[in-house]
Amino acid sequence: MRLHRYPFELVGTVALLSGQRLLLRPIHPQDGEVVQAFVRGLSPRSRYQRFQNAIRELGPELLRRAVHVDHRRHVALIAEVFEDGVETEVGAARYVADELGNVAEFALVVADAWQRRGVGSLLLEKLLRVARSRGVRRLRGDVLHDNEPMLAFARRHGFRIARDPGDARLLVVSKSLEEAPLAQAA
Repeated sequence: MRLHRYPFELVGTVALLSGQRLLLRPIHPQDGEVVQAFVRGLSPRSRYQRFQNAIRELGPELLRRAVHVDHRRHVALIAEVFEDGVETEVGAARYVADELGNVAEFALVVADAWQRRGVGSLLLEKLLRVARSRGVRRLRGDVLHDNEPMLAFARRHGFRIARDPGDARLLVVSKSLEEAPLAQAA
């Protein structure tokens, strides 16, 4: 995998409606401990819904792949807060584009205590902007059929939902990035 330069232009702070400030930035290889703490801190249900597996933490190879991205075909953004000098990840969104760069598989997860506060919308909005700017034409993701909060989130953000013909447990959410502008984040 050829690494591209770190995209500093994607680093920025945003404020939630509550006034809480978040740092949104691309992931980098030094984030291993922060990412692992984030995954361990998710509830078992949130981990299962995100990874579609009953994991407690990321294995060494999955963790390596999570933090070593090329910032072109594989983009990963994290949302962080800093409290009492401690860096804490509260959400993540990523996509991996196909060989042609036209279609990208995406995933998004928000820490349980930060759900329904606008973190997911901010991450998705930024991820969609990055994907469009890099020529991705469609974003798609697999969602467990009983993950109603994620399905409702996808509907609110203009994703279409269809059955996965190969797996009855899954629904496919997809969005053309050539459509109308993004909905405003919550």
